[in-house]
Amino acid sequence: MSVEILDGSTVRSFVEDEGAFNSSVDGRFAALDADHDGLLTYAEMAGELMSLRVLEKHFGVDEAAVAPDELGALYRGLFERFDRDGSGMVDRHEFRAEMKEVMLAVANGLGFLPVQMVVEEGSFLKVAVDRELGQLAKAA
Repeated sequence: MSVEILDGSTVRSFVEDEGAFNSSVDGRFAALDADHDGLLTYAEMAGELMSLRVLEKHFGVDEAAVAPDELGALYRGLFERFDRDGSGMVDRHEFRAEMKEVMLAVANGLGFLPVQMVVEEGSFLKVAVDRELGQLAKAA
């Protein structure tokens, strides 16, 4: 993990750079695709969905207070957002499309004022920050 400074334009610029964004998203897709069939099942995506930490104590919600079936339904619902055609599997195009929507929502949420945040190594936010820093270094 590292502490980075970013704003909505950092994320939006990364998403709009189709080559960089698709490469990063495709890399994550390939890492999740355990059987290398080009499709993600719920089982293959479950760990990634749970790593989003939708419910955490520091957000005022105690996971223990949520019934396991409710938590399962929450993660199933997230998976269904990715599975746009309802096939029970997520293909690369569905994964890209949903990740684009997620990242643009993050960009909109961050707004135009820089914020300091802890980001995980290898996360899409870290890739976006590193990309922006690389561009600034080239311009200097």
